[in-house]
Amino acid sequence: MNKVKNTQRLKELLYVTIGALLLGISINSILLQNKIVAGGANGVSIILNNLFEWNVAIILYSINIPLLIICYFLLGKEVFLKTVYGSMIYPFFVGITASVPILTNNLLLGAIYGGVTTGVGLGLVFWGNASTGGTAILAQILNKYFHISLGLAIFILDSVIIMTAMLVFNTNLVLYSLICLFIIGRVIDMVQVGFIRSKTILIISEKYMVINEMLIRDQNKGTTLIPMQGGYANNKSKMIMAVIYDKDFHKIKESILDIDEMAFIVALNASEVSGRGFSLKKITENYGVESNSI
Repeated sequence: MNKVKNTQRLKELLYVTIGALLLGISINSILLQNKIVAGGANGVSIILNNLFEWNVAIILYSINIPLLIICYFLLGKEVFLKTVYGSMIYPFFVGITASVPILTNNLLLGAIYGGVTTGVGLGLVFWGNASTGGTAILAQILNKYFHISLGLAIFILDSVIIMTAMLVFNTNLVLYSLICLFIIGRVIDMVQVGFIRSKTILIISEKYMVINEMLIRDQNKGTTLIPMQGGYANNKSKMIMAVIYDKDFHKIKESILDIDEMAFIVALNASEVSGRGFSLKKITENYGVESNSI
């Protein structure tokens, strides 16, 4: 067990290290040169660098060290330990990558490439169950003591930083920064969830047994049968639930309609799927739902 835990910790450390390195390269080769302020401590450091020509790595250390002390006292030791490594190694990489070549001077390309690189870097850091400190710590404090959701807290803090950027940079730069911020969010989601997209399909049909057999035997898909009762006629039946790849949806939909052209099919995007039984096995067992997978 200890060996497994140590291996997992090493993997998480590696994710955080690689992610922090990518963030350092991103700020030096793209964001700083193009004055793209995509929120967070990054944005503050770019604003202060432009105003006073202060070293970005030193600015980040100056932001993170006091926040880490506050984190320890207000958020506790566990959160502090998860945050301290990313908060310290990120400014280190910003310092040692200061001389990397500038990737582009085009603002649109800078917003796109900066968003992708930063998003991948942050996504890897989050994979390592850590953060790079900065406004993430403030967001956690607002969440704990003022009961503001983390998403809203980060939005508020980033909005303040971007509004500040409007006092320093022209409107075009701020608009490109917003493009970059949007791309960062999307890329983080892709890194966290994965690039292979899935759908959860819900199927209601009088011929549910035949459809279920087809999905298992012909399509090689796991299914779950969920007891249900019609709201109008009060007839009892079972609904089929299955998780499939996006690319298989059209083929499976046609196969279902070939069996029952009146079948009711709902398709939902699945944000995360893991495990052969897609992590629903325990839930279905607890509620007496039939689960079939091969």
